[in-house]
Amino acid sequence: MKKYILISGIQPTGRLHIGNYLGALKNFVDLQNSGKYQCYFFIADMHALTENPEAKNLSANIISLVADFLAAGLSPKKSTIFQQSRIEPLQELKWIFSTLTPVSELMRMTTFKEKVLQPLKPSVREKITKERFEEIVEESNFGLAEYPVLMAADILIYDGKFVPVGDDQLQHLEFARTLARKFNNRFGKTFIEPQPILTKTARVMSLADPRKKMSKSEPAGCLFIDDSAEKIRKKISRATTDSGSEIKYDPEKKAGISNLLGIYSALSGKSIEKIEREFKGKGYAEFKSGLANLVANYFSNFRKSKKSLLAKPHTPLAALKAGSAKANKIANKKIAEVKKKIGIVIQ
Repeated sequence: MKKYILISGIQPTGRLHIGNYLGALKNFVDLQNSGKYQCYFFIADMHALTENPEAKNLSANIISLVADFLAAGLSPKKSTIFQQSRIEPLQELKWIFSTLTPVSELMRMTTFKEKVLQPLKPSVREKITKERFEEIVEESNFGLAEYPVLMAADILIYDGKFVPVGDDQLQHLEFARTLARKFNNRFGKTFIEPQPILTKTARVMSLADPRKKMSKSEPAGCLFIDDSAEKIRKKISRATTDSGSEIKYDPEKKAGISNLLGIYSALSGKSIEKIEREFKGKGYAEFKSGLANLVANYFSNFRKSKKSLLAKPHTPLAALKAGSAKANKIANKKIAEVKKKIGIVIQ
């Protein structure tokens, strides 16, 4: 049976938290181990530049993320693990795709609007005028607007057939499908239209404020997957809960305990209902203790493996170099085909 290419990446913007793990990395490992796909997973360092990182931090984050990939269970023997910036033809394809992209389409992207408004307080965002929004757009990082074009190139240059995504990335994937159709209609069949593999994951919220999404920018409310067991227990013990003491899933009335129940369910594989039954008649302190033990034990081997990998960085670097060389071969072959189709290769 033919194995189609599956591709996805993660930006090296800092330590991964449990939301990143459940939303992407855990799923990568499951897809790899299913044996159904040729898996390509990359470090999206070019995308990370939109965050304007310090050079030394970006370098360290790249190595750390490769270590995360390997420690979590991605294997260079089963998957191609590579670095986005090492793929030389990628920027050529992005430029070619940009000539097929109306600027207005990029400006309408939901994620673009969210990113340019992100620095503003929620109360300010809600009242912003059209004129002020246009001013903010004019001053914004163009990479935020161009992001979907590069993402389309990331997928299409390897003939990616499947892309694991959450609901928030569906618009970008549809944009990639649209570009593939535009190119194919104009120059002949060249690209596969990628299909989404929707990831069903718990929406992990901040431990400090369960009404807000968990974020690396607020470490106190964030469970990093390489946190020590002691830190995990301390953070969970301080996690915001709700009035009362019943262990009951109710995101509207009991946002705090519902968030913790979601994490417990995702890591244990147990249903919310079963966990509620197990802790019936018990208080928040006992539940938090049980969750802290679960999380600490779940990532115990991961922590040990990552520490070992970072102590010998030549191991993750070797995996990255080998995977990038393999991905480059595929990309070079595809860009040669594209150049011939558009007429810039003269026979």
